[in-house]
Amino acid sequence: MAEEILTDEELEAEPEESLQPEKVELKTHQKIDQTLCGTLVELRVGYAKVELDTTREMVVDDMGLVHGGFTFAAADFAAMAAVNDPNVVLVSSDCRFLSPVKVGDRIVFEANELYKEARKRNIHVVGYFEDIKVFEGEFMAVVLERHVLKLKLVKDEE
Repeated sequence: MAEEILTDEELEAEPEESLQPEKVELKTHQKIDQTLCGTLVELRVGYAKVELDTTREMVVDDMGLVHGGFTFAAADFAAMAAVNDPNVVLVSSDCRFLSPVKVGDRIVFEANELYKEARKRNIHVVGYFEDIKVFEGEFMAVVLERHVLKLKLVKDEE
């Protein structure tokens, strides 16, 4: 086969639409307070990136230590965004807080959906401050048929 040679105009032209990554819009957690739980900066099918800018409101002591709950909240938001279904709910997590976070740090969380079976989802999330890994976790979620608050819960009979 002969090698195809492209002209300068073809090389500078916009790539075909089929080569562009599919634009994905957030379908879950749309009313989340991104000042407390991080800002969604990138979203693709099965992937989300969230940045958390830590503030004085998150601090627990005079040294500027940020409460781990804010770190967890941003990681959870990234995980749920990676699944990106309006009816996704977290059912469990196994997380490690690897380094302290202080006020003024910007933590970048990347979430990748690793496993998808029927309604079950497994999402791996890693959080970095600059080049330091501060958080790593596995999140288990399920996608429900309808919003969790619209489900009829069965009361345990004793």
